[in-house]
Amino acid sequence: MKWLLKRLLAGVAAVLVVLVGAGALLAYQYSGSPEEWAASQGADAAWVGSWEDTGALEALLDTGAVSTLYVYAGEVDADGAVERVPDTGALLSWLEAHHPDVEALAWLRHVESGSSLIRDRFDAPAREALAPAVAEVGADGFDGVHLEIRPVTVNDPSLPTLMEMVREELDEDALLSVRAHHVELAPGGRVPSFVAGGEEKYWSKGYLDRVTEHADEVVLPGVGADMPTAGLYGGFMVRQVTEAVTALRTREDVTVRFGVPAYESEQWGPLTENETALTALAAVRLGMSRAEEVPEGMTLGVSLYLVDEADEGDLTAYRNAWLSPVGEP
Repeated sequence: MKWLLKRLLAGVAAVLVVLVGAGALLAYQYSGSPEEWAASQGADAAWVGSWEDTGALEALLDTGAVSTLYVYAGEVDADGAVERVPDTGALLSWLEAHHPDVEALAWLRHVESGSSLIRDRFDAPAREALAPAVAEVGADGFDGVHLEIRPVTVNDPSLPTLMEMVREELDEDALLSVRAHHVELAPGGRVPSFVAGGEEKYWSKGYLDRVTEHADEVVLPGVGADMPTAGLYGGFMVRQVTEAVTALRTREDVTVRFGVPAYESEQWGPLTENETALTALAAVRLGMSRAEEVPEGMTLGVSLYLVDEADEGDLTAYRNAWLSPVGEP
């Protein structure tokens, strides 16, 4: 019995050493000074969940650095049917009148629990129904579509197939955007999280590239990192930038954005004090500075999640830490 107990304690100690070492390495990522050029390239975005009050949205658009909005336009069910959100035309009309150069994409969500390891997230009949339905929504006054489908397990073939089908259904000039999962911080790093949580939190770099092959825009989430401290969250976001750039570096023309947490409702994601707009923005700058050479055809930016729930502190962080960055993280 003593021998077994010693072995168990030794195993636990070894795991703790690995975790502490990994945490220290991750925290180290969130240190130092970013390059001066690592800031807004004038191609940022924001999710818009409600348009009853356009105050925060107008303040963001007045910066001139936001080129795209993901406008909440509907929910997708497991059979591929789309339940439209009413009155999106009101926001589109407002944008056309006040910010005609900003592109609005129809944001369509499918969020459920559980894995798609055994059962594809969308079977063939669901994909056949969903692809034309997505294109129909995107053609209703929008400049394209933005898909948020999660969770999806690595190597689930249904999402890459759906993306290709949607691309074929869309008009030639329509934009196709997708909200990806977090990219794993190291090869195979997604496995422990999957085993513990029972659903996919991370994608491999290969699967990220596969899903986004037909996308014009890719957004890596800046929420739900589940890091215990702000420093670890910052390091996590730095790695999201460097790994995403590496994964998509063969793409000839793609915009890659990183989510900036700015919401107050659990409807959109988990709430945690460690995930702030200021930390995310500082981390993205560091990640841009440390990424391998960014391909000429790749544009990097950020996207606020969500602008209609952003407070003045979030908007100030965006203006000061991203548009006119000063200081260190």
